Amino acid sequence: MPNTLVEARRELALANRIVANEGVIDAFGHVSMRHPDNPNRYLLSRSRAPELVTPEDFIEYDVNSQPLRDPGVGQYSERVIHGEIYKARPEVNSVCHHHCPAFMPLLATGTDYMPIFHLGAVAGIRPPFWDQRDEFGDTNMLVVKPEEGASLARALGKHWMVLMMRHGVTVAGTSVRDCVFRSVFSARNAEYQVRAMTIGSDIATLSPGETKLAGQISAKTTGLTRSWEYWSMRVAKAGGFVTAIRKAKPARTKTKPAHAKAKPKRTAKRRRR
Repeated sequence: MPNTLVEARRELALANRIVANEGVIDAFGHVSMRHPDNPNRYLLSRSRAPELVTPEDFIEYDVNSQPLRDPGVGQYSERVIHGEIYKARPEVNSVCHHHCPAFMPLLATGTDYMPIFHLGAVAGIRPPFWDQRDEFGDTNMLVVKPEEGASLARALGKHWMVLMMRHGVTVAGTSVRDCVFRSVFSARNAEYQVRAMTIGSDIATLSPGETKLAGQISAKTTGLTRSWEYWSMRVAKAGGFVTAIRKAKPARTKTKPAHAKAKPKRTAKRRRR
């Protein structure tokens, strides 16, 4: 995790922008991180579209999802998703909740997520489903009560992703970058899986052994670093976060105008004796 709160805020702002730029999150959804100095707190933006989040937007919450002080701005109503997962899973340091279109066919039909390419292994095989209706009846589908967030956290269990029927997806990670990696590549896998289902039912999926080994790519190779650098550059190119990539300033050099005439060289005058 970042060593300072300033760095943490910057990284978390960039994370929100990345998942938006990669098409995982739109106007709704959010990425949070456990506080780098206090495991009983977490950082989550004020209520705004993730693509617009800046380091100054973050509010500090306790794990009961109560702000440490009145922020004086609108807050995400579904922040209990984050707080209850942090409360239940000490090893989780970042949470992403999204409604990526790639997942919606699976969520509407209750179809299991299956890794069909190596990077899709980051979400595991058949991550659990959670149906808010089973425990709480008819709702507006938002997870706003602590008991709803706790129920979702129980469904997540020791997995890294939980599918929310007719709603969206919640992803956990050991760090902000790990959470973003899981969020982006599980969404890619869901897109490929749904496309494959339109061709036929005989889909080649990863075996449990392949899933375990491929799932370690982000931790045991340069895959995570490469991906973060790539996504950061894409955000910078999109003009979404000017501090995403620090561009080196070229050294200033003095150049003579093309029309300037060269000055004649001075010659030493002969002294008269």
